[in-house]
Amino acid sequence: MRTRKSAEDRKAEIVEAALLIADRLGPERLTIDSVAEEIGLTQPGVFRHFPKKQNLWEAVATRIGTMMEARWKAAHGSGDTPIDEIQALVEAQLRLIQGTPAIPAILFSRELHARNEGLRTIFHGLLTRFHRMIAEHASRARETGLMRPDVDPQDAAFLVIALLQGLVVRWSISGRSFDLAEEGARLAKEQLRLMTTRTAGDEP
Repeated sequence: MRTRKSAEDRKAEIVEAALLIADRLGPERLTIDSVAEEIGLTQPGVFRHFPKKQNLWEAVATRIGTMMEARWKAAHGSGDTPIDEIQALVEAQLRLIQGTPAIPAILFSRELHARNEGLRTIFHGLLTRFHRMIAEHASRARETGLMRPDVDPQDAAFLVIALLQGLVVRWSISGRSFDLAEEGARLAKEQLRLMTTRTAGDEP
């Protein structure tokens, strides 16, 4: 006998299906019909939980935000220095993207940039929080002498994020031909080294 799923479980299933379709077919081709077919529901069955496609997109963005927040929380306190903390955040973010490749597809989509203001607002908030965390670590690194005094913490955070964005684009258009987290960790370490007054192992 088939077990009836709760409304919350069904919503979560629909959101996960949307993420799979956004990765496999692209955000532009995500439709209520395609989501319904993916999980064996009727179109009205999906609309019962998400009356508008925009509601589904916003739920997808909220789900991504929840995953990001969990990764950021797990990375917090894992480093011995503020520079290590930035490195840990970078690696956590890239591991999430590598495991959920629908994220860059959505970030670079027309759905985000031109069609859906609610989706754009959620992602902008996530980016702002990520920038703030990196900037705070960079500020502490500068205060403790680990980062050069001429490096602005806000700019340092923007440069780290720009590195991640460029790397994700390269990863995507190369057909995901390399380990995103591993390459990102290597490049972030080099970028941060250029901002610091000394590297690990140097004499103080």
